[in-house]
Amino acid sequence: MPAPDLTLGDMIRDNAERFPDVPAYVADRAALTHAGLLARATAVASALAGAGLRRQDRIAVLGRNSAEFGEVLTAGWLSGIVVATVNFRLAPPEIARILADSAPRILFCDAEYVPLVDKLRPSLPGIETVVTFGEATQPDVVAYADLLASGDAGTIPFHARADDIACLIYTSGTTGRPKGAMLGQWEMRRLAYTMNVEMRSGPTDRVLLVMPQFHIGAMAIGLGLHARGGTAVLHRQFEPAAALEAIVADGITVLHLAPVMLQALLDAATTAPDALAGVRTVVYSAAPITPPTLRAALAAMPGAGFLNLYGQTEVITSGLPRELHTTGDSDADRRRLSSVGHPFPDSVVRIVGDDGNDVPRGEAGEIVVASGATFRGYWNDSAATAATLRDGWCHTGDIGRVDDEGLLHLVDRKKDVVISGGENVYCPEVEDAVVAHPEVAACAVIGVPDERWGEAVCAVVVPVPGAHVTLEMLRVHTRALIASYKAPRRVEIVDALPLLVTGKIDKKELRARYTVS
Repeated sequence: MPAPDLTLGDMIRDNAERFPDVPAYVADRAALTHAGLLARATAVASALAGAGLRRQDRIAVLGRNSAEFGEVLTAGWLSGIVVATVNFRLAPPEIARILADSAPRILFCDAEYVPLVDKLRPSLPGIETVVTFGEATQPDVVAYADLLASGDAGTIPFHARADDIACLIYTSGTTGRPKGAMLGQWEMRRLAYTMNVEMRSGPTDRVLLVMPQFHIGAMAIGLGLHARGGTAVLHRQFEPAAALEAIVADGITVLHLAPVMLQALLDAATTAPDALAGVRTVVYSAAPITPPTLRAALAAMPGAGFLNLYGQTEVITSGLPRELHTTGDSDADRRRLSSVGHPFPDSVVRIVGDDGNDVPRGEAGEIVVASGATFRGYWNDSAATAATLRDGWCHTGDIGRVDDEGLLHLVDRKKDVVISGGENVYCPEVEDAVVAHPEVAACAVIGVPDERWGEAVCAVVVPVPGAHVTLEMLRVHTRALIASYKAPRRVEIVDALPLLVTGKIDKKELRARYTVS
């Protein structure tokens, strides 16, 4: 007999039955059990149905980490209503583009974003209702508590199906246009259980989530804990001292951090040497971990295993398991630690050349992935979907190679992207913002090594004749157009940009020039 088609909603209902009293979320020291999550999310879904929404209609969430954010996600997973998540760090024009593209009927947001939403709303007529997680202080905004009270915590008139779209998660496009990755119910459920197996977590585990819930990383880790009744402890942002306090007070056993965050946490723990002793699993991504950081982390967390994840919103591909996180100084140890591990059991990775054929092992080529947890395409963007999903393979745009042990190594990024503090920053988007300044004639953006952020955005600028361009000038200018974390942290002034024979800017030359300067 074939396995039944199960959804994320089935997982939520299973947890409410099997682990009813285990907290699903802890936020601001308040716990919401798995049984409570099912009841409250059902009430939200019921209220949405009462407002006229049906399966595969869309809602959106704009907010920082909170239990309410988790309840809205869960309401969608139970009902089949699609949840679009919005990066609160984006600039107003970027947020407007995402809301225009996803066209939600109802927008949920933190109270701090209500004034912004109020300004954007005239250009977004499809939004019928704005629901704030705080108090409603104006007549055209509904308080979340009132919406919740209007629903039925016992039942909803329709349920999600395995072939439904579950979420639209927006990733910056290489052209600067946000792309909504369509993630399905069945695929996200499969991702949840893959993460659960890789983290080796159960109902007694608690993960500290400081990465934002709108992002696939935090969502996947949270689902991995919830796949077997675990707990997600939510912080609205990463603060090393607060994280260290929570690890002790909330009994955290799993951490999910970018390497730069892990180092900051280790620095904060120097005055509390035993604070991290209860951590059993550390998940990191966005960059390799250095041997000194790993040695320090293993000393502070002697019982912990480490897992390095590699992937994208479109597909999470591979992981370096705890067994290969060794601190030896041999060439083999260093090689393993610099990799992103083996493909997950339900994933197949190929390294292909420009002709689409596999390259010999050890040679570099584009990483393409086939996985049961791959996204379904880009919302309202068939051209980008066709370019990324070809013949059953997801083309990542990353350049990699596979070594003799079958470990995957990232060599370069085919896409023009900087990874700064765990966030993807697409260079063309920043370049468009910089050249919009009237005193900039031309610009090329590259990533340069940064001790704190891993990589920093560097703008190489050709000013218009007679102009004087400064870093502060460009940061103020670009922050009005793009998120502040995308703004240049370094500016280099040049008379001309180096060009290839094709006429394209030679970014390899720029990286070589400014990486060592």
